Amino acid sequence: MSGLVLELLVMLIVILLAAELFTNALEHLGERLNISEGVTGSLFAAIGTALPETSVPLLALTSGTAASVNEEIGVGAILGAPLMLATLSTFLMMLAALRQRKLGGHIAPERTGFQRDMNFFLVAFGLAAAAMFVPHHAWYIRAAFSVGLVGLYIGYVVMTFRASENLVAEGHGTEAPGRMMLSRLGLPTNLATIALQLVGAVALLVAGAKGFIHGVEGVSKILGISALLLSLLIIPIATELPEKVNSILWIRRGKDTLAFGNITGAMVFQGTLLPAIGIMLTPWEPRVEVLTGVAITLIAAAWLRLNSRSGGVPIWALFANGALYALYLGVTLS
Repeated sequence: MSGLVLELLVMLIVILLAAELFTNALEHLGERLNISEGVTGSLFAAIGTALPETSVPLLALTSGTAASVNEEIGVGAILGAPLMLATLSTFLMMLAALRQRKLGGHIAPERTGFQRDMNFFLVAFGLAAAAMFVPHHAWYIRAAFSVGLVGLYIGYVVMTFRASENLVAEGHGTEAPGRMMLSRLGLPTNLATIALQLVGAVALLVAGAKGFIHGVEGVSKILGISALLLSLLIIPIATELPEKVNSILWIRRGKDTLAFGNITGAMVFQGTLLPAIGIMLTPWEPRVEVLTGVAITLIAAAWLRLNSRSGGVPIWALFANGALYALYLGVTLS
C-alpha cells in the first residue's frame, strides 16, 4: 500500500511539471501563430491535455481480455471525464480564483467562445445520452448518432478557427507572459523548439497520468471497488489532472479565456468523439449509475451556460458545480 501511495505522489509531481511545460509552450505557440486565446485553450490545450483520459477507454476497448470488464471501464471513462470537468474541475478552478477575486467576483472568459463551447457540448452530450435508448440491433441508428457526433466536432473546430481572427483584432490574442522554458537552457524560441517542448510535455502528461492510473487502480482493488464505479469516479480524477492543473495555473495568471477554454474545449472533445466510439463499441446502456452521471453532467453544463454573463461567470455560481459532484458521490456511493 505504501508503495502505491509513493507512486501516486511521484506521478502527481510529473503531471504538475508536464502541465507547466505544456501551458508555457502553448502560450508561445499561440503568440507565434497570432491566434486567439479561444483557439489556444479550447482546441490546442483541450486536445493535448485530453490525451491521458482519451487513452484509457481506447486501451480498454481494444484489449483482447476480460471484454465485459473492459467495456465497463470504457463506458465509465468516456462518461466520467465530462462529469469531472463540468463539476469538480470548474469548482477547483473557482477555488484558485476565490482568494484574489472574492465570492462576489467573476471569472470572465471571452463570452462568445465560452457560449459556443457550452452550446456544442449540451447538444452533443444530449445526443450521446439519447443513443443509450437505441436498441443494439438497430446498429444503423447507432451509427447515425456516431457520425452526427463526429460531424458536430468538425463543425465546432471550423467555427472556433473562423472566430479567431476577429477575436485577435479585439484584443483576445494569445500572449506569452515570459520566456519559454527551453529558452532558459540557451535554446532559441522558434516553432521547432516550441514543438519540441510541447511533445516532451505531452509525453510526460501521458506517462504521469498512466502511472497515476496504475496507482489508483491498485488502491481501488485493495478497497474493493467495481470496474464501472472505478472508471466513473477514480480514473477521471487521475486523467483530468492535466486540465485541472493547467486551468488553475492560467486562472492565477488572470488568463480566464485559456483557463475556461481548456475545460470547456475538452468537454466538447470528450462529449463528441469519445461517445461516438462508445456508442458503437460498448453496450452503451442506460444503467442507473450511468444515467445519474449523465444527468448531473448536463445540469452542471447547463448551469454554466445559464450563468454566462457580460461580466463573466460569477464565482459564487461555481459552488453549485462542486455541490453537484458531491451529490453524485453521495448517490453512487450510498
